[in-house]
Amino acid sequence: MKKRIILAGGSGFLGRALAAELETRGYDPVILTRNPDRYEGNGRALFWDGKTIADEWKTEIDGAHAIINLTGKNVNCRPTAKNKELIVTSRTDSVRVLGEAIREVKTPPPIWIQTSSLAIYGDAKERICCEAARVDDHWPAYVCTAWEEELGRAILPTTQWSVLRIGFVLGKNEGALPFLAKLVKCGLGGSIGNGKQWISWLHIDDMIAIFMEVLENPEFAGVYNATNPNAVTNAELMKTLRTVLNRPWSPPAPAFAVHIGAPILGSDPVIALTGRRCISKRLADFDFKFPHLEPALRDLF
Repeated sequence: MKKRIILAGGSGFLGRALAAELETRGYDPVILTRNPDRYEGNGRALFWDGKTIADEWKTEIDGAHAIINLTGKNVNCRPTAKNKELIVTSRTDSVRVLGEAIREVKTPPPIWIQTSSLAIYGDAKERICCEAARVDDHWPAYVCTAWEEELGRAILPTTQWSVLRIGFVLGKNEGALPFLAKLVKCGLGGSIGNGKQWISWLHIDDMIAIFMEVLENPEFAGVYNATNPNAVTNAELMKTLRTVLNRPWSPPAPAFAVHIGAPILGSDPVIALTGRRCISKRLADFDFKFPHLEPALRDLF
């Protein structure tokens, strides 16, 4: 009998890639999403609103092997009060309701893998952040702290839990990389702001491999920085992307222009103008397929 894996909020970029890998390995992925009729990917999709229990998906929780919770409103939006509230509640509500569900079923999943973000370390400048680094108390680090604290209330004493603080995941057709590639192709691929902000990145294949390692290896538990060991600056990222796409030098986008343009594009300038240089001491022995940026980008493009 196939082991059932619950992918809450699994209809996005990471969820679909993970569902495909799970099916390849013989698992039965069940995707919980607000729009199951529009889901195009591996596994079975069921409706959930991310905040209330429904019998249909609670039945799937009962006897499942693991929960992997990917739920959360995209942070790349205008930083209005309403959007900020939704960014927090979409994350904390999903964790809370999953916690309620596992208390109501006969056989709760023994494993819970919860996503979070490296943004928990704030705009760290030149500070190198491992899992033991000081967390920040400003937005958007506050979001991550609330998210992870909710997990502490939701899990059972018997739950093997892990938190993956995820960096900038590079994928060819989805995520932020295709947008950056379009800018480069249009001659707008210069550095953003002063270009010194650090970007902790990893290839989508390595991200999925980390998920699978945490799922299948009982020794993995606790908090992990899910990031490549070789972070780059924004200037390095854009220069390498121009090289891979065979595009010439592009002028930088000054910070004031980012502050003006981001709201027009429906984005938050903080995302582009801040960064953090993260490593994972807890994944020090993990064998990254793409440890360096240029080979990773060439693989994708």
